[in-house]
Amino acid sequence: MANVAELQTLQPVVSGFSLAHQKVELDLDLRARRLKGRTEITINPQSKELKTVRLNCRQCIITRITANGKTCSSFAYEEPYNKAALRWEAGVHQHHMLRRKIEAQLKSPPEEELVINLPKSVRIDDLDPFSATSAALVGTRSSVGVNDNLGEPSSARTAVEQERRFTPVAVVIEYSIPYIRDGMHFVGWEEEELRYPHAYTKSFAAPGGSCCLFPCVDDLSARCTWEISIKCFKTVGDAISHPSNVVNGTGGIMNGVHNDTTKPPIDHFQSNVNAEDKALELAVICTGDITDEVDDHMVPPRKTSTFFCSVPLSAQQLGFAIGPFEHVDLAEFRDSVEDDKLGQNAVPLHGFCLPGRAAEVRNTCLPMARAIDFFTLEYGSYPFSNYKLCFVDDNVPDITHTGYLSLCSNSLLFPEDVLEPLEPVSRRMIHALASQWMGVNVIPKEPSDTWVVVGIAYFMTDAFLRRLFGKNDYGFRQKQATDRVADLDIGRPSIYDTGSLIDLDPFEAEFLALKAPLVLSILDRRFTKIGSASGLSRIISRVFLNAKVGDLANGAISTAYFAKTCERLGHAKLEAFFTQWVHGAGCPRFRVSQRFNKKKNVVEMLIQQTQSEPSERDLEKASFMRDVKEEKQDVFAGPVQPVFTGPMTICIHEADGSPYEHLIEIKEVNTKIEILYNTKYKRLKRSKRQKDRNATAGATEYNPEENNDVLLYCLGDVLQSEEETQQWRLTDWGKDDEDKMSQESYEWIRVDANFEWICKLSVNMAGYMYLSQLQQDKDVVAQLESIQFMAVQKEHSLISTILVRTLMDTRYFHGIRTAAAAALVKHAREGDMDWLGLFHLEKAFQHFFCYNDSPMPRPNDFSDRAAYYIQCAIIRAIAKVQDSRGRSPIRARMFLLDKLKFNDNSDNQVRSLLSYHVACERQAHLSKFSDAHYIATLMEALSEAMASKPPPGHDAEDTFTFAENDGDDLRFHKSCLEQIDRYRRTDEWLPSYHNVLSRTALNATRTLALAGVIDNNPASIIQYTRDGTADQLRLCAFGNLFRMGLHKHDTLLGWFLFAMGTDPSPVFRHQAFRLFGQLLGGIAIGQKASGGTEAPEQEDGGLIIERDDASNLARKADLARRTTVPGALAALKSEIGDNETLKKGLWTAISSPALTFREIKELLDICTLLYEPESSMRLTLKYPRYWRCKKVGKGKILFSQTDRIRTKPLAKRSLPPPLRLHLHPTAAQGQAPLSRSPTLKREGSSASTTNMPPPPPAAQRRPLFKPPRRPSEGAEALSPAVASPTTTSVEGERPRLKIKLKIGPSKPAAG
Repeated sequence: MANVAELQTLQPVVSGFSLAHQKVELDLDLRARRLKGRTEITINPQSKELKTVRLNCRQCIITRITANGKTCSSFAYEEPYNKAALRWEAGVHQHHMLRRKIEAQLKSPPEEELVINLPKSVRIDDLDPFSATSAALVGTRSSVGVNDNLGEPSSARTAVEQERRFTPVAVVIEYSIPYIRDGMHFVGWEEEELRYPHAYTKSFAAPGGSCCLFPCVDDLSARCTWEISIKCFKTVGDAISHPSNVVNGTGGIMNGVHNDTTKPPIDHFQSNVNAEDKALELAVICTGDITDEVDDHMVPPRKTSTFFCSVPLSAQQLGFAIGPFEHVDLAEFRDSVEDDKLGQNAVPLHGFCLPGRAAEVRNTCLPMARAIDFFTLEYGSYPFSNYKLCFVDDNVPDITHTGYLSLCSNSLLFPEDVLEPLEPVSRRMIHALASQWMGVNVIPKEPSDTWVVVGIAYFMTDAFLRRLFGKNDYGFRQKQATDRVADLDIGRPSIYDTGSLIDLDPFEAEFLALKAPLVLSILDRRFTKIGSASGLSRIISRVFLNAKVGDLANGAISTAYFAKTCERLGHAKLEAFFTQWVHGAGCPRFRVSQRFNKKKNVVEMLIQQTQSEPSERDLEKASFMRDVKEEKQDVFAGPVQPVFTGPMTICIHEADGSPYEHLIEIKEVNTKIEILYNTKYKRLKRSKRQKDRNATAGATEYNPEENNDVLLYCLGDVLQSEEETQQWRLTDWGKDDEDKMSQESYEWIRVDANFEWICKLSVNMAGYMYLSQLQQDKDVVAQLESIQFMAVQKEHSLISTILVRTLMDTRYFHGIRTAAAAALVKHAREGDMDWLGLFHLEKAFQHFFCYNDSPMPRPNDFSDRAAYYIQCAIIRAIAKVQDSRGRSPIRARMFLLDKLKFNDNSDNQVRSLLSYHVACERQAHLSKFSDAHYIATLMEALSEAMASKPPPGHDAEDTFTFAENDGDDLRFHKSCLEQIDRYRRTDEWLPSYHNVLSRTALNATRTLALAGVIDNNPASIIQYTRDGTADQLRLCAFGNLFRMGLHKHDTLLGWFLFAMGTDPSPVFRHQAFRLFGQLLGGIAIGQKASGGTEAPEQEDGGLIIERDDASNLARKADLARRTTVPGALAALKSEIGDNETLKKGLWTAISSPALTFREIKELLDICTLLYEPESSMRLTLKYPRYWRCKKVGKGKILFSQTDRIRTKPLAKRSLPPPLRLHLHPTAAQGQAPLSRSPTLKREGSSASTTNMPPPPPAAQRRPLFKPPRRPSEGAEALSPAVASPTTTSVEGERPRLKIKLKIGPSKPAAG
C-alpha cells in the first residue's frame, strides 16, 4: 500500500503553470441567447521557459488577448462546433469522418482549443519568497496537467526548488458568443412558450461544459478562487422588450443603418405577457457570496451582480441561474435545539423557485435544515459560507452539484398532498447537500477514486435518513440494496475500475452509487465491532479536516490515502478488506448447515462459500446498449476472490429467548465451527394448548418455573381466537409439527446477524424456525429474510396463514407487510388451495379500508402513510392472481373494478407537514390528499388483470363452457374500459401530478391492445406525441407505440428521430436517447411486440429436433442474438441496416444544431453499430446545358447558353488522325520569309508536301494545342451548329484542309 506522504508530493506540471485566480465578466442578452464576455486568468508559471498557455474554449469569437497588459497577437483558435458537421452531402456511412473531426472534443479531458503564445516582452522572473505575492502563491491548490506517474518524494526536492516562485502572469481574453448553443439552457424565451422565462448553466460535470461560456482550464483538478460578474436586464419586461435582432451592438437597427420608413416588426411575445409578469425582477443566483449589485442607468435598465468564491473550485464546479425567482428562507425549519448548539455557526440556507412554487419548495426541502445541522455536528463544519437550492425547468441531470449552489429540476418538487415522491426525493435532496462536503469540496484524485467520493456522500445521506425515517426503514433498504448488488455484481468490474467508466453508460454510475455506500457501511460495522465507538464517522470528519487545513493536497482524495487513514484511525489492518471489496469484484454466496450435538452440547455448523462465476445470460433490451458499449470498450470483469475473508457474527436464539452472539472468522471456503449451547429450558411453541392457557389464565399469573418452559411474546399473534380462525380460514400447526418443534434445542439461528457482509445467504433451517425468526426477532432484516424464504416455498394453507397474520399486524414495519402481501399471490390458486391467498387479500383489504361486513370502500384516508402503502400493495397483489391457464379470475377483476368505480376522496383532508415548528404552525388545510397515484395503481392493476383473458366472444374455450353466468360478460368488459378512459379524460382537464393518470391510461391501452382485449388503435396514443405535450407524457406515448411494434412504420420512426434531434428540451432528448437504445435492443434480441422474445419452434410435444439444415442454422442464429452481443448486432444490422428512413433520420439528428458534443457522440456510436464506414465525398454537380452559336460577322461567332439541359452523355466519338505542323523554309535558304501565320496541313493531303522539310523527331516535338475530337468521315459529320472551315478544291487532287493560326500573345480569358 502506498505511503501517504508520497501521495501529497507536488508533482511536475506538464502545461507549465498553475491557476491562482480567475475573474469572469459576462454581459448576457437572454432573449437573443448571446453574450459578450471578458475573463482574466492569473497563472503561476512553474518555470521561466513558459511560452505557451493552452486553454479550453468553445463557441467563442476571440476579439483581444493580452498578457500582463501586452497584446498577444499570436494565438491559435478554431471553433470546435464548426467541425461538428460535414459540409458536403454526407450520410450515416461517413460517421467515422465526422467522429475524426470532433475526436479531440470527445476526450476526457478534452484537448485545448485555444493556444496563446506569450509575447517576448512578457518576462517571467524569480519572485521574492518573502513578498506578499509569494505568500499568496503558496496557498494555490491547483496545478494544470499534473502527471502522477512522474512523482517523487518531497524530500528529494531541494529547498530552492520548493521555495522558488515566479512572477504571475495575468492573461485577459475578450470575446463574444453570437449564439449560445451549449453551456446554458434557456426556458420561456420563445413566443410559443408559456413558462416563466429563465436561464441557467447546464451540468459542467461532463468534459467541455464550462468552456462553452468562458475560456478556462476545463479540468476538475484545476482549482482556484473566482470572481464572477453577471450583467443582465433588470426585469422580465426589460429582457423581452429588448429587440432580439440587435446586430453588432447597433441599438436594435440591423447593420446599424437607420431607415425611418421601415416599421419595426410586431413583437407578439411581448404583447402576450401581462404587466404583472413584466414587472418581475430578474434575480441572479450564482456560485459564491454576492459582494455587489449595481444598477446601470440605461434604457432598458440593466444590473450587474458580482460574486466571489473564496474556496478554490474548478470551472466544472461553477453554476448560475437567472430568472424571476422567489426566495424561500429554509433556515426557518431549523430545530431549536440544534440552532442553540450551533449558534452563529448555523449555515444560512436559501431556496429559490419560480413564482407560485414556494409552497412546494418548503414541502420538498423540509428536512434540509435538519440535515445540514446534522452533517455539521457529525462530520465537521460546512465548507462554504451558505447553501442555495435553485429550482429550474428541464434540468439534466435532476440535480447539478456546484459550489455553494445546487441547481435542481422542478420535477423534484411535490406538494404536501402527494405522498409517493416523499422518500425518493428526500434522499436525492439530502445527497445533494452531502455532495457539498464530498464531491465539491473534496474531489477524486483519479477517476478510479470516484468510488470514495460517491460512497462517502451516500453514506452520509443514509446516516441522516436513518435518523429521519427510523432504523427499520434504514435496515429494510440496506437489505434490498444488498440483494440487488448480489444479483448485479456478476461478471462486472470492481468499483475501483468502475470509476473510470461512469461516462460510458448511466448504469455504471448507478451501480457505483449502489455498491460503494454498502462497502463503507460494512466497513463501519467492522469498526464498531472492534471497539471504535464512532466508527467511520470519525474517519470521514478527519478527511474533511485535512482538506480544510490543506493536508489533503488540492482537496483530492485517493483510494490509498483513504485506506491509510482508515487503518491509522481505526487501528486495524484493512489491506485484505480493500483488496476484496474495492479492487475485487463479485459477492460471496454462503450455504449454511447446522445440527445440535447433544453429547457435546454444542451446535455444529458448516459454512460453505461459493463465488458467482459469469455465465451466459439472455440479453435484455433495457441493458442492451450498455452491453454493447462494454463489449466495444473491452470492459472486463474484475478479479473474483477465491475466498472472501473477514469476521462474521452468528446469533443463536436459544430456548430462553436470549440471543447469544458468537464472532467467528471466515478464512477458508469451508468453515466448520462448534458453538457452545447455554440454555437449559425447553423450547416454547405457539401451540393451540398454549393459546388456550393464555386465554383462560385471566387473573392467574403464569409461572414459567412451574411449567419448565418460557413464554415469549412475539409479533404476528393476531387473529388467534376460534371465531377469527374460522372466519379467516386459518390453519395452525399439526400435532406432528408440534412434536418435531418440541425436540429442537433452539428457536432459530441468524448468520451475519450484524449485517457485515454483502452476500447471498442460504441457511438450512426448518420452516418453523423461520416463523420464529419472523415473529420474535426485532431486526427488520431478519423478518425480511423470513418472508423471502416463505415466498419461494410451495403453496400451503399454513404459509398463507402466517403471511396474512403478518399483513394484519400493524406493529410490523410497512415494508414487511407489503412483502407479505406480495408473497400471498403464490397461495392464491384454484384446486386444493381454493383461492385461499386471494381470499386473505380480499379479507385484509375489507378489514382495513371498507365498511364493516361490506365490500364498499370507505372514503380515502392517507394520513397514515404506512396504511397507504399497504392499500396499494394489496391492489397490486390481487392483480397478479391467476388460475392454471394464466388468467385472472372474475372475482379479482370485479374487485378491482369496484374499488376503481367507487373510489371516494371527498374526506381525505391534509394537515400541514410543517406544523411541527412553532413559526410554521398552521391550521388544517382545506386541500385534500391527492389520490392520483392510488387511482393509477388501480388502473394499472385492472388493465393487467384484463390482459390475462381474451374479451367475451373471442375466447375459443368459452364456447365449450356451460357454467352459469358469473358476470364476465361484454357489459363488464366495457365498464372496465370506460373507467380507464374516464380518468384519462379527467386528467386532460384537471392534470394530475406529472400527468400520472394519462401516462397510466396510455400504458393500459398498450397492455390491452397487445393482449387483443381491445383493437389496436395507435391514433389514440399518437396524439400525445405532438409538440407542446409534457415531456414525460410525450415520452410515454412514444415508448408505448414502440412496444406495440409501430416503429416499423417509417412515418412514426422519422417523426421520433426528428423530435429527438430538434426538441429544445434537454430532458426530452436525454430520455429519447435511452428510449431509442431500448428500441434497438428489442429489435436486436428479437423481442416481439408483446414484450417476449421469439421462442424457437418446437415439435413433437415440445421436443426440439436438431437437424443439420437451414432450420438448425436459423435456430443457432436466434440463440446467438439472444445471448451474445455479436449475434445481436448482426441481427440488428440485417433487420434495420437498410432502412432509408432510419438512415436519413439519424443523420438529420446528428447534423442538428441543437445537439451537444455528448449527444452527437451517442448518435455516432449507434451509427458505428449499424453501418459500415465509407470514406467517400458525394458532390452535387449541375447538369450541362446546350449552347447556341450565332455568326455576327467579321470572323466573330457569339456563343450563348440555352435553357435546354442535357441529361444523357453524348455518343462516343473516335479520335481524328494526328495533325502535323509544317513550317515554311527560312529566307536564308532562298525561300520566302517565315510568315507570322504558319499553315497547318493534314498529312497526305497534297503532293507538294514532299518539298517540305521532314518533321522533327517525336521526342523534340512540342504540341501547340490539343486537336478537337472529330469524326473520321470528314467535315460533313460535324454538328450543324459548328461552322465548317473554308476548303480549297484543286482538280485531280484530294481536298486539303488549311487552318491559319496567328502566333502572338493571347488575351486573358474573361472571368
